[in-house]
Amino acid sequence: MLAPRSLRKAAVPPSLLSDPSPGSLQPTRLAVHVNAAGSSCSAYLASGCRVYKIEIAMEGEMLSKGKESLLIPINAEVISSSVVDRCPHRSEIQSVVLAEGEGDGCLILGTVDSYGHLIVSRLDTVADGPPIQYHLVIVVSEKEVGLGYVAVARELCKCIDIYDQDIHVRSLRTLWYPSSFSFAQCMPQVNESGSMLAIAEGSQLSIWDLRTSNNGGCIHRISGPIGGIIYSLCSSPSGPIAVGGTDRTVTIYDPRRWSALSRWVGCSKYEITGLSFSSVDESFIYVQGVDYEITCGLWKGNERAFSFRGDSNWLGFSKCANTDVVAGWCESGSVFVADVRQDCLSVIGPTLLQF
Repeated sequence: MLAPRSLRKAAVPPSLLSDPSPGSLQPTRLAVHVNAAGSSCSAYLASGCRVYKIEIAMEGEMLSKGKESLLIPINAEVISSSVVDRCPHRSEIQSVVLAEGEGDGCLILGTVDSYGHLIVSRLDTVADGPPIQYHLVIVVSEKEVGLGYVAVARELCKCIDIYDQDIHVRSLRTLWYPSSFSFAQCMPQVNESGSMLAIAEGSQLSIWDLRTSNNGGCIHRISGPIGGIIYSLCSSPSGPIAVGGTDRTVTIYDPRRWSALSRWVGCSKYEITGLSFSSVDESFIYVQGVDYEITCGLWKGNERAFSFRGDSNWLGFSKCANTDVVAGWCESGSVFVADVRQDCLSVIGPTLLQF
């Protein structure tokens, strides 16, 4: 069982960023990273042609709850704020991705603008490394893949390009416009990690094998809601794949049979534009709606655990790779950061006494 440890609200300094640019429907302009000690959280925000970084204090347990398990935020201190000078874009940045690189204290930051120019930079906490620039559209970096692949979605071209760093490997032609995709982290059909790609295109979920050329690489298709659109997709390390969109329902698919394991109907008040499995307990999932609410719940039992709301619509939604630190960035300039841990009482279980 998951239990929230704290919910903090930090304001972006007006001197750093006063009026954020609007962005797109799917809020992907936020990336967060927690330091090794867990005392602070770094939030990377993209607005206009620049990327901004704020350091938020995370020490101590501060939690207040309202009705229906709604978390009430407590104001947090902004330790430092700065402009990231590694992203010289010429148009509005649409997406930000953050991943851990090789070595301690090394982060890989990828940003893409509306012209389709992508800049990948290395952010070292000890030494500064030279930025590396590619001209792609969207980058999704999976450090668990091991094959070094980068997937690039070209929505209007109905195409997913696969790159090995800056070398083009192959292209996957989709039937509909791709809105979200993810490398499947665990597939029972293959032994090689990172060779399977799950793509949300229109109302369908398609599975692609990067090692085969039969049928263009597509090995399976699953039809979703009739007349609906899948906006978000994510995969868990154990295999299940979650999708959500205009039907306001989270559907979990089993990769062994390609059938629905569970459907959490009505888990969001509006369209679902963000999903992420919990790193602490994979039976829980975080759901981000298009409005200003993020919900955590048990997808097997369709049970809501807790939720928190921003003070305006989301501009960004992100979860740390290996920890359950979930953040949302609002139009007002506020950043909400929730720190979630395993409930110790649920792990220990009830205590029995006999005489």
